[in-house]
Amino acid sequence: MIHKDLVTLKQITAPILDDIKIFQQEFENALKSEVRLINSISKYMVRNRGKNIRPILTILSARLCGEPTLNSYRAAAMMELLHIATLIHDDVVDDATLRRGKPSINKVWKNKISVLMGDFILSKALINIIGIRDFDALEKISNTAEKLSAGEILQIEKSITKSMTEDVYFDMINQKTASLIATSCELGAITTTKKDQDRSATFKYGDNLGIAFQIKDDLFDLLGKESDTGKNSGTDVKKNMMTLPLIFSYANMTRLENRQLKKLMGLKNKTRKNLIDIRGMVSVAGGFDYARKKLDDFSNNALDAIAIYPNSPVKQSLSDLVAFNAYRVK
Repeated sequence: MIHKDLVTLKQITAPILDDIKIFQQEFENALKSEVRLINSISKYMVRNRGKNIRPILTILSARLCGEPTLNSYRAAAMMELLHIATLIHDDVVDDATLRRGKPSINKVWKNKISVLMGDFILSKALINIIGIRDFDALEKISNTAEKLSAGEILQIEKSITKSMTEDVYFDMINQKTASLIATSCELGAITTTKKDQDRSATFKYGDNLGIAFQIKDDLFDLLGKESDTGKNSGTDVKKNMMTLPLIFSYANMTRLENRQLKKLMGLKNKTRKNLIDIRGMVSVAGGFDYARKKLDDFSNNALDAIAIYPNSPVKQSLSDLVAFNAYRVK
């Protein structure tokens, strides 16, 4: 079971501090350019980077299975590059103005440069992937890059056709969120032991954690404050994107309530009051409670996936990360 005695990310990363320094070097080397503007944007990005969850997962998974190699650190850097490129493009698509409490890149440098910067980072990822020279790793990273885009497009398509079901939702978040986290974990096994058992265990851990991660973000989208999350709140709701609390609510409301919620969700420019009303309806319908239950289920599945490994500080850190996600406030 996930526990509420929360540890900080600093404590979680304590067993791999030296590994993180090597990853950091690989990451910064991968971003270097002869174009001054690119370096300026890169510096801004590095300063405002998030929690490094994906590279941390690659390194912890490598340590869980064996001894990290240079490819482990390179793979960690590639996954972070992929993640950042998709975030930059997402912010353009969503017209986001905030990212981690600071102005987003598209807010500072406008959309055209943001899209090109996202493309530049993707191309850097491709160039550096070649340096790994490991076909299994290359295949995983390439497939993940495809899934990230397909998942985003599937979400937009279903929001337009208003045909999102819970099954489609889980398929979508599996592609757009969980695939990156699952691959980050499996790359730890691929770049160390390559054993099928290690690959399967780390992938299952990451896949379940990734789904739990997205459900937590869905809850933030409806419940979080911008000051807490550091990004625009209600973005998915404002864009009429279907999240798990909403999907459950629609399926468990009276016809009248359903119509009222659809009317509110269909408003082009939702006011603060509209968002509060949507939140209230979802709460009464049990949407938040259902999402929290699913969050617990997937979190426990992630813990079960690594139960085969003996207790160690690294395994403890992976367990703590599951709880860290479930109870994070941003």
